Amino acid sequence: MHKRKWAVGILFMGFFLNSPITLAGHFNGHVNVKVGALSAAAQKGQLAFDRTCSACHGNNGEGSRQGPPLIHAIYNPGHHSNQSFYSAVRNGVQQHHWPYGNMPAQEGVSFSDMAGIVKFVREVQQQNGIVLRDHEM
Repeated sequence: MHKRKWAVGILFMGFFLNSPITLAGHFNGHVNVKVGALSAAAQKGQLAFDRTCSACHGNNGEGSRQGPPLIHAIYNPGHHSNQSFYSAVRNGVQQHHWPYGNMPAQEGVSFSDMAGIVKFVREVQQQNGIVLRDHEM
């Protein structure tokens, strides 16, 4: 009986850790991201993203062990507006969705770079099926 409970516990834990709706599953820090053709503005944004964001948010916003994926439904425009991205860069962000800790303000990122980064993130989100959804609390 003890072995069966242990096996069920392992199966449940495996499901729980891999479930897309759990924080524990998110902490593995990576989602699969496909990047297709980008507008000229998004291409410039991708270069800025690579310089300033990818160390924590991973290549193409896929996430890493240091920061969450930005190509994720949590960051759809109905839940996180473009303004929230600008604010995060300028002011930092207190940890709230993910167990990565606080994001510090990113000094030296120009408004032009931020606009390009947001354009890049939004185009790649759309390419990966992440679109505007009404936020429900």
